[in-house]
Amino acid sequence: MPRIPQRDGYGQGLLDLCAARPDVVVLDADVAASTRTNWVRDRFPDHFYNLGISEQDLVGTAAGLALGGQIPYVSTYGVFLSGRAFDQIRTTVCYNNLKVRFGGAHAGISVGPDGATHQALEDLALARVLPHMTVIAPCDSAQTRKAVLAAVDWPGPVYFRFGREAVPVITDETTPFTIGKARLVQRGRDCAVLACGAMVYEALVAAQALAAQGISLTVVDLHTIKPLDEAAIQEAARSCGALVTAEEHQLAGGLFGAVSEVVVRTCPVPMEAVAVQDTFGESGPPEALLVRYGLNADAIAQAVRRCLARKG
Repeated sequence: MPRIPQRDGYGQGLLDLCAARPDVVVLDADVAASTRTNWVRDRFPDHFYNLGISEQDLVGTAAGLALGGQIPYVSTYGVFLSGRAFDQIRTTVCYNNLKVRFGGAHAGISVGPDGATHQALEDLALARVLPHMTVIAPCDSAQTRKAVLAAVDWPGPVYFRFGREAVPVITDETTPFTIGKARLVQRGRDCAVLACGAMVYEALVAAQALAAQGISLTVVDLHTIKPLDEAAIQEAARSCGALVTAEEHQLAGGLFGAVSEVVVRTCPVPMEAVAVQDTFGESGPPEALLVRYGLNADAIAQAVRRCLARKG
């Protein structure tokens, strides 16, 4: 299967929107080549604004454009967008429930050589705690494009999270995508893995390896972190009796926390998590970092075995 950066899907989605919607505008923080918003700059310059490396101004300007009837897509590195501009996102955009779309690029530890300062490992937690905010972590470039398109008329603010590195494309044009609706990738009997982002592919690799050992996995693409598809989580818990979450994010406040909040209230079962364990990342090759921090198929398989041991 091809490997394509998720940011390519983000850029293509914006091109599609700008070609069809005069009310869509794209705001950049001087990283257009990195976020692929340079594609919009080059083809639809009237839809593009570069505000420089000034994330707080970026969000404030987007809020003003939204109040004026336009639909701004704010695009920069997720770590700076969610961190430096948190107050503006919270008070100016979310408090007023404005239709601003936030493209949090270069998320996760797989940013690699850029190191801890550029590796967004807390952005899901920061985004999903905000009232009115919708939070989406697509699994590949094709799904990222669909998310960008689906969000254009979605009410209120939306945060997209996507990485820099090329990842396997595991969906296509016919694969369903609905905001707030989880995608059942495969059905099994022993344990369910609920994953987001590039970890969905890793869950499939783990499922194939475990199948050879007689362990059957359900794999769920939980691309929308908020609003959560609670029915899909409950069905996975009740049918398998054990759950593992997988995310390229801190353990605290991300996918594991969101899923746990549903499970503990409605269908308690043994759970394990594949996530960053309360630490910052470091510089290094992306694949090496994913191994070092336990964010790959092997780590998912180990978590499944731990969960099954608790399941009894």
